Amino acid sequence: MSSPILIWGAGAIGGTLGAALARQGHDVVFVDNASDHVAAINRSGLRITGPLFEDVVRAPAYEPDAVEGKFRRAFLCVKALHTRQAAEALEPLLADDGYVVSAQNGLNETILADVLGAKRTVGCFVNFGADYLEPGVVQYSGRGSVVLGEIDNTITERSTEIHKLLQDFEPNASVTDNIWGFLWGKLTYGAILFATALTNESIADVLEARTFRHILTSLAQEVAAVASAGGIRPEAFDGFDPAVFMPGATPEAIDRSFADMVAQNRRSAKTHSGIWRDLAIRKRRTECEPQLRPIVEAGQKLGVPTPLTERLITFIHELEEGTRAFSPDNIFVLAETSART
Repeated sequence: MSSPILIWGAGAIGGTLGAALARQGHDVVFVDNASDHVAAINRSGLRITGPLFEDVVRAPAYEPDAVEGKFRRAFLCVKALHTRQAAEALEPLLADDGYVVSAQNGLNETILADVLGAKRTVGCFVNFGADYLEPGVVQYSGRGSVVLGEIDNTITERSTEIHKLLQDFEPNASVTDNIWGFLWGKLTYGAILFATALTNESIADVLEARTFRHILTSLAQEVAAVASAGGIRPEAFDGFDPAVFMPGATPEAIDRSFADMVAQNRRSAKTHSGIWRDLAIRKRRTECEPQLRPIVEAGQKLGVPTPLTERLITFIHELEEGTRAFSPDNIFVLAETSART
């Protein structure tokens, strides 16, 4: 009999993923550091809302210092800024032949490999829409790509096994020999999402507004240039093609990409990014540093300037600290940065 699947982080990503696997008959164990969320799951189950399915799943939930046992299969679904702390807490619970799949945003596989070892680290790209609403309640608002890949860009018996498991969540999940291409593609799109969080407008409205098009394009081109200099081949997903932000792309191709992104976001019940929710609703730190700072650091090593990304980091921190207000003007000020570079 297979050991239970450990879902470390039962919020938007982990709650949605774990609930779907539980619905398919898999034994799931949730771990989360929010005591009220853990208590609610144990008391009443984890309730999933949204247009895709509504259900309450029953599975045990623990705070990190209370979970016991050894697990062969684990999914790390915490915010990127908590990756190292979570990995260190998870390590004693991982079987010798176990693995951890990084179902997160960012390049967290590098941290997991440092803490757990490269052989026990598996890369994963996720782009479905989900939000934590309140203790015991998560909204699954829109399907999106799920791509699995070994961090050495091979396809193994293990990755094939995990891929099959993930298909119980997302039938169109795939396995790749270029996981870093997907992760850098998501970083390119993620930079755009961080920019949309500077205003209270929805993701789709910002992407559709012609007034923002130049600055969002310049920001994406900056990230794509870093990836290209590092020998990364970014992969397309869900209407977003990072290739159109590489040198030589035509304005028509860029416009088509934005139209595809708008259409994808219009189909989702998730109107605003998790970044915006962290800032405006949950009043907490975002994943700004672990997601955007590696772009800047890689750019410095490779000799690629990243002034827009650096300015964006500053703006997000000011929103976190309450010294900057949400406004479309924030995006225009980024545009002024672009004009000076």
